[in-house]
Amino acid sequence: MSELPNCPQCSSTYTYQDGELLICPECAHEWSATSEESTASDFIVKDANGNLLQDGDTITVIKDLKVKGSSLVVKVGTKVKNIRLVDSDHNIDCKIDGIGAMKLKSEFVKKA
Repeated sequence: MSELPNCPQCSSTYTYQDGELLICPECAHEWSATSEESTASDFIVKDANGNLLQDGDTITVIKDLKVKGSSLVVKVGTKVKNIRLVDSDHNIDCKIDGIGAMKLKSEFVKKA
């Protein structure tokens, strides 16, 4: 008996194959048996110049950014180390010296 992969949505072990498709009877998710790697959500974040960003990168702010709810401003040229990418509207989590934890949009930064 061949080992079929678990369901990518609900992680059920009861998947079965129907022709070219793999099917999960628990959540009714169907996916292609030939493209298992492509079913994983490919989360790609690019900076303002189109460079790919990854967790742990160092970035530079390219525009003055007002901090919501505060009178602080993140100035142009501020370097931010050890970023973390998240799948949301503001897709960069980071800590900025003198300000603290922040979420930034990738369109306002460039890879350092």
